[in-house]
Amino acid sequence: MLRFALSRILSLTLSLIAASLVIFAVIEVIPGDPAAFMLGLNAQPETVEALREELGLNGTLPARYLSWVGGLLVGDFGHSYTYRVPVVDLVMQRLWVSLPLAAYALALSTLIAFPVGLIAAARRGQPTDYGIMGATQLGIAVPNFWFAMLLVLVFAINLRWFSAGGFPGWDNGIGPAIKALTLPAVALALPQASILARVLRSALIDTLGQDYIRTARAKGLSRRQALTRHALRNAMIPVLTIIGLQFSFLLAGAIIIENVFFLPGLGRLIFQGITQRDLIVVESVVMLLVFAVIMVTFLVDMAYALVDPRLRHKR
Repeated sequence: MLRFALSRILSLTLSLIAASLVIFAVIEVIPGDPAAFMLGLNAQPETVEALREELGLNGTLPARYLSWVGGLLVGDFGHSYTYRVPVVDLVMQRLWVSLPLAAYALALSTLIAFPVGLIAAARRGQPTDYGIMGATQLGIAVPNFWFAMLLVLVFAINLRWFSAGGFPGWDNGIGPAIKALTLPAVALALPQASILARVLRSALIDTLGQDYIRTARAKGLSRRQALTRHALRNAMIPVLTIIGLQFSFLLAGAIIIENVFFLPGLGRLIFQGITQRDLIVVESVVMLLVFAVIMVTFLVDMAYALVDPRLRHKR
């Protein structure tokens, strides 16, 4: 198990180094002069030079890269050119929206997908199975931003059960905050639940065809008992992969949904940073999200080893 964990940590570290090099190159090298880009075409040369000095852009590329990475390692993400505050303060404010939203959406997705996938696998080839597969196909095909606008139209404008957007903050109570995140979480969760249910169904059907399942059935277990006691655990590896990828997507890829509902999350912060040419914010927040995605992948790998002990001895 220790060797398995160390190999995954090494892979994580190399992935972070590669990602940091790519992000640094895209943000600070490819556009040319970042200061000139941030100020626009009509900026005066002395203004550009002052900003270059403020942002520390007069050093060599290796020195700038090492300074940026060193700052990230100690929690110094730099200062926002637009907001004139440390980027880490902006991140912490927005993280308390994006992280609960991602967790809420993932919980809804899992709660929907598991019973749906189990029912579809247990009734394979029956009308219930066909109905579930048709519904999940529709859930995958419908864009989540369109579904989000439909939710706003029905539940916010017509029924007035929820607000159309905004976030009251956690200081005003957990209830109002959760209520404000409900429609965005549902809009994010249903497409992901459709994907997860289909993956779970396929994994369960493959597992039900194995010899040990037929042996369990021959010993007197019902199809439902064999499905829940034996097949489900052995079908969890592809399911865990999808859950990990979904959490990463929900945390890092909810830019459109956060803009539809005017949520002050990390996705909206990146969008605002791009539109306002605040490259320091974009660079640091994207790197943070990449770290979150890679860390989730690492945790999924560790979950593999817990679910299937055979993986611990392959490395």
